[in-house]
Amino acid sequence: MRRQSIRFALLMFSVLFLSKIVAEDLATNGAIHASTEYPTFAELVESSSHSDALVSGLDHQDRSTENLAPVDEIAELKKRLDELEKSVQSSEKNNSRQDSKIFKPEKGPSGIPKDKWDVRLGGHIQLDYVDWANADPMIDDTNNYFNYRRLRLLADGVGYEQFDFRLQMTLEPGLGATDDISASPDVKDAYLSMNDIPMLGRIRMGNFFVPFSLEQVTNDTNNVFLERSIPTGGVFTADREVGVAIYNCTDDQQFTWSGGVFFEDINDTKKTRFDDNQGTRLGGRLTWLPYYDNVSSGRSMIHTGVGVLHTHAHNDSVRFLSRPQIQRGPVLIDSEILNADSYTTGNIELAIVYESFTIQTEAFLSEVQRNVGDPSQISGMYAHASFFLTGENRIFEPFGQHGAQFGRSRPHRNFRFSQAGASPGAWELKTRWSNLDLSNIEYGQYNDLTAGVNWYWSDRTRWMFEWIHPVTTQKTVFGETESDLLALRLDFNW
Repeated sequence: MRRQSIRFALLMFSVLFLSKIVAEDLATNGAIHASTEYPTFAELVESSSHSDALVSGLDHQDRSTENLAPVDEIAELKKRLDELEKSVQSSEKNNSRQDSKIFKPEKGPSGIPKDKWDVRLGGHIQLDYVDWANADPMIDDTNNYFNYRRLRLLADGVGYEQFDFRLQMTLEPGLGATDDISASPDVKDAYLSMNDIPMLGRIRMGNFFVPFSLEQVTNDTNNVFLERSIPTGGVFTADREVGVAIYNCTDDQQFTWSGGVFFEDINDTKKTRFDDNQGTRLGGRLTWLPYYDNVSSGRSMIHTGVGVLHTHAHNDSVRFLSRPQIQRGPVLIDSEILNADSYTTGNIELAIVYESFTIQTEAFLSEVQRNVGDPSQISGMYAHASFFLTGENRIFEPFGQHGAQFGRSRPHRNFRFSQAGASPGAWELKTRWSNLDLSNIEYGQYNDLTAGVNWYWSDRTRWMFEWIHPVTTQKTVFGETESDLLALRLDFNW
């Protein structure tokens, strides 16, 4: 509209200009003298609201039009009109680009947007292949298999100056025997957090990890092995459950503490319970970081911690069982259903990072309050070591998403093999021993030895290979057994 107005005004000025020339020609018997002085262009448009813009756009032009014939004058005006239109078009395009830019919300002192959500979409895919290279003949259901271990979509974000949220859905098949291939959409994370609360720190509500055990609260993308160890694989630790928890730390993050109350066994699939006896779970964790090398961002550090988890069973029954250190397959140790009102588990944590070398271990002791007879004690532990051949180190977060935990490992150079060159990524050797002892309740003992290598293509893509060696004693499900498994995983997320 603006361009049309300018064009119309210039055309009207041209008509007036030519009318004056004709009038002067008639007054002098049609003779046109070279010495005739015509009104300047600025005088013709002086009354126009666009005069300033037009004059500024023409000042640099050659305005010596006194010696031009009327036809040449029109050509000169047309030329200047075209140049002015181009200038206006360029200005409008620039304004359009400014209008189309994404609005950046104002942020508070913590860097979180004040009045809207800043949302990130992501996902996670893990593909497993498991081979029973040497299955004990006493064990049933030792089928080789391919499986999507994790197939997830998530949305998380921050906003309104001190809030964050996460919603993570999964489509992979759950735990079970290898003949169960069904999959259903389940809820993993579904929570809202409020941060920087005086005295309390962070409060979280929804479905999320119960604050207990270093290995359990470290996200699976940051753990070293395909599966968590025997005692933290759903035996003594709780997975994600519905509840409310608080997290806090000292200013230097040397000490952290967390605790919460949850519904017992309302897990990924079951999000509703119609029962007067809901069942409860209380979890708490206290950690201490006696040494952390700030100069190298934790390339050397020592972490310690203690935790407690009390479970009041909603149906007055508890059960402890475990499969090999893979997701699918036969149960190797099983307490069966115990008639018990509750059980309480304590644990201690230790992690040491010294440059490329890491040691991590936890021990668990649980007392089961059986409804008949004296309380019974069961226990378990794990210890693992890893070493980066390419010089990297495991990243420790003194106060992360779930408190003190390990973060995402990052190669010094991402894997690349192209015309531009090649780089190796990161290579990590690993080994672990883990144990579950149910001897005090007459169900035997299960030990597992695992060794392998991780090849990191980037901080979000890695290959994982493991040799898994489960060993069981008498009174376990299949008695004394010993097997060898080989497992391969492609793990990537965004």
